[in-house]
Amino acid sequence: MAERLKEAKKSVAIAKLREIPTSPRKMRLVADNVRGVEVNHALDILHYTKKAAAVPMEKLLRSAIANWEAKNQDKSGELDKGNVFIKTVMVDGGRMIKRLRPMPQGRAGRIRKRSNHVTIILDVKAPVESKAVEPATEEA
Repeated sequence: MAERLKEAKKSVAIAKLREIPTSPRKMRLVADNVRGVEVNHALDILHYTKKAAAVPMEKLLRSAIANWEAKNQDKSGELDKGNVFIKTVMVDGGRMIKRLRPMPQGRAGRIRKRSNHVTIILDVKAPVESKAVEPATEEA
């Protein structure tokens, strides 16, 4: 049982980035663009995305790719073939820094400076078994 779990986790690579000073909502907009996409295509998407949250996401994806390569040195061709894809991207809320700003009539307004944690999990597509299709014969 343990050996089977170890083999299943061998093809999976995980990378985490914590305390990114961007709100989780803004980061989720970028994460939704690359979820389920092949990694080389995802790097292109992130490189040409104009949102500021794309920069740390691209850095994290490169880290996840390096983790996958370190775990699967014998399967380096899978990356070039386009079989490695982003299985999951999780964006969770991080620590919130609270500040006060003066408001009219002597009041104080609360400012919440949000941060987030991002986790990327890479996996390899299962090989598709092609079945031999027999040509259909048409009978008139």
